[in-house]
Amino acid sequence: MIWTIFVILVILWVLGLVSSYTMGGFIHILLVVAVIVLVLGLFQRR
Repeated sequence: MIWTIFVILVILWVLGLVSSYTMGGFIHILLVVAVIVLVLGLFQRR
């Protein structure tokens, strides 16, 4: 479940970088959220 959310957020982040219609701050917020989800998933697994 956590990996699915991580992948979706990263895909949205990449799409935001490619398209010029999104706000710059929102793209980086998505990246930060994706990294936080990944770190939480790694810590919960251990």
